[in-house]
Amino acid sequence: MALLDAHGTFPGTRQGVFPDAGDADWARAERLDPAAFGPDDTWELDFRCYAVRRPGGRVTLVDTGIGPAGSPASGWAPVPGHLPSVLRLAGIERDDVDTVVLTHLHEDHFGWTVDPAGAPMFPDARHVVQRSEIAALDADDSAPSYVVEPLRRAGLLHQIDGRVTVQGRPGGASLTAVPTPGHTPGHQSVLVDGGRDGVVITGDVLVHAVQLAAPDVAYRLENDRATARRTRRALLAEARTHHHVLATAHLNQPFVRPVLGG
Repeated sequence: MALLDAHGTFPGTRQGVFPDAGDADWARAERLDPAAFGPDDTWELDFRCYAVRRPGGRVTLVDTGIGPAGSPASGWAPVPGHLPSVLRLAGIERDDVDTVVLTHLHEDHFGWTVDPAGAPMFPDARHVVQRSEIAALDADDSAPSYVVEPLRRAGLLHQIDGRVTVQGRPGGASLTAVPTPGHTPGHQSVLVDGGRDGVVITGDVLVHAVQLAAPDVAYRLENDRATARRTRRALLAEARTHHHVLATAHLNQPFVRPVLGG
């Protein structure tokens, strides 16, 4: 299930944050996601999380959005987000969530991990993060104090290394954390494998349709643009090969097919 936490306008221009994109790239991207193209070269984007309900009703949540007013994303994102009410509308209670996978530790992806008082929002859930993502945090990052330490104190922080089956079993119905570095050092995506059909929850491997249309186009805020480019190409190629649907965080439609020839 796609869970829309918020929608807003990114600070800065499209060309400013995707400086390598050319006219043909933008034209193709606009056909893929016309709602992303606001006036005066602005970028309109969704801030989206995903819930995977498993047999028995237990839920894995992938990312937790921008958070409440006062969260670290408040300086630029359209807080408050609406994830708590969206979960209720979807029939998901907090104690239904037994796993939270954080694709990475940027502030628009971990905002509702804790409530406004700093307590974990999902107290029955282990929170899965790549160990390399935590190790790469700088002293001035908001993630250590806002999310990592509260989870650690509560015994809910679950660090992993590399590709790990988070739920289910390999070869069967499963949720697998897949390292997809570049946007951040320890970025991960989530493969939801139903046995025949698959969905890849991409996180920020691609953040705008221009990177779906032209995967070599870099995003100015990627930690390592060369690695991000290789990761994006590999993810899209694998998705095409296995006919996976992409579940995106910031495009204005949640589920898309990888573009042939991209």
